Amino acid sequence: MSPRRAPPPSASEMMPVPPPDAAVARFRDDVARVAAAAFDGAAPAADARIALAVSGGADSMAMLALAVAAFPGRTVAATFDHRLRAASADEAAMVARACASLEVPHRTLAPPDAIAGSSIQMRARRARYAALSAWADAAGAAMLLTAHHADDQAETLLMRLNRGAGVAGLAAIRPWRFDGDVAVLRPLLGWRRAELRLVAQAAAMPFVDDPSNDDPRHDRTRMRALLAATPALDPVRLAASAAWLAEAEAVLARLAGRLWEERWRGPDRPFAVAEEERELRRRLVRRAIIAVRESAAITLPAFDDSTNVEPLLDALEAGRVAVQGGVKVAATPAGWQFSVAPPRRSV
Repeated sequence: MSPRRAPPPSASEMMPVPPPDAAVARFRDDVARVAAAAFDGAAPAADARIALAVSGGADSMAMLALAVAAFPGRTVAATFDHRLRAASADEAAMVARACASLEVPHRTLAPPDAIAGSSIQMRARRARYAALSAWADAAGAAMLLTAHHADDQAETLLMRLNRGAGVAGLAAIRPWRFDGDVAVLRPLLGWRRAELRLVAQAAAMPFVDDPSNDDPRHDRTRMRALLAATPALDPVRLAASAAWLAEAEAVLARLAGRLWEERWRGPDRPFAVAEEERELRRRLVRRAIIAVRESAAITLPAFDDSTNVEPLLDALEAGRVAVQGGVKVAATPAGWQFSVAPPRRSV
């Protein structure tokens, strides 16, 4: 499939108009709500700078128009050019022209090295957020807004259900998270894709459609097609379910954190959590392995807070010693004992 190139400059690119007042008020309220959750109820300063991640799609261009109207003089924008498609440079230039017409400072960012290899979408995402967060921080913005919406959330939830994800995965796209000192906010999770497209059109904003959104090789494209073909699946309700799951995940995370603070005393002391529910043991054993790996500077084999630890938990329940991520875990009457695993013997 050939990429859809960004349109050439046109009169409409140079003459944006404010989006409808109701949409602007809704957006302003959504940003305030998500920011309050991220900052524990403390409202950012009235003149705080707001950074926008703008790709050039209808969703992010609608967000740009809404942010300019809701927070005049406070917005800055950046476009991350992954350099994975021939049209991406033209799309970034289109965003830059739109920002210039709105008097919004704009930067085009790019990865320091070519994005390649396996799991290219994951690599692209990591590179994008690393660059955008660093840019927002340097620009003096405490908040970085992305244009993820209810349809994105529904697609993500279905993808993760299909992969057998647990509670943390099913929480899907979080309304907010911190990347260093920058709060990454998703204020549009209650908006539909079609609504945002209408906002962009009403504001005379240019936009492009990414051809990868129609590529059936991607899980997200297949889930998008499933939603389109199944009217009984309501993206807004699915997104609401993801929000409830995010609340449940937050409760579990706090409980696991409390147990960690109360009972973890380092790898040389037993970790007494064997009687807790399996979901809590799952979280705590990952955290303990990561702690031992960090203290011993273990980098291989790979291990993180989403690594499958089910066989390890099964072994511990059976009273056996197990090794994962370069860490040996033994079940003792006083609790689990963690230590650096001895090197494997050569054959």
